[in-house]
Amino acid sequence: MQDLIKQIVEMDKKARAITDAAQLEKVSSEKEIMEKREQIRKDYLERARKRIALNEPVEREAAEKEWKEKEKKYDELSNHLDELYRIKGDEWVKAIVSKVLGE
Repeated sequence: MQDLIKQIVEMDKKARAITDAAQLEKVSSEKEIMEKREQIRKDYLERARKRIALNEPVEREAAEKEWKEKEKKYDELSNHLDELYRIKGDEWVKAIVSKVLGE
């Protein structure tokens, strides 16, 4: 009987030791996963920042080109409207005045 109790106590101690080791392994693995996750995040952000830095001049140049094209278009439109006013301005003024006066 004593041997049986001694065996049970020994098995319990071994089971507790195995459980404790597994728990330590779990905590260690969780910590390692967290560190790896953080490292992956940092690496990703660093690569993204580098890509942004590389793409920034190209994007800026494209935006500047688009801006100049639009500016040219609006300048041409403005010049066209100024020319129309120069040619037909008097006619428009007379038409507006006559409509206002009911003529």
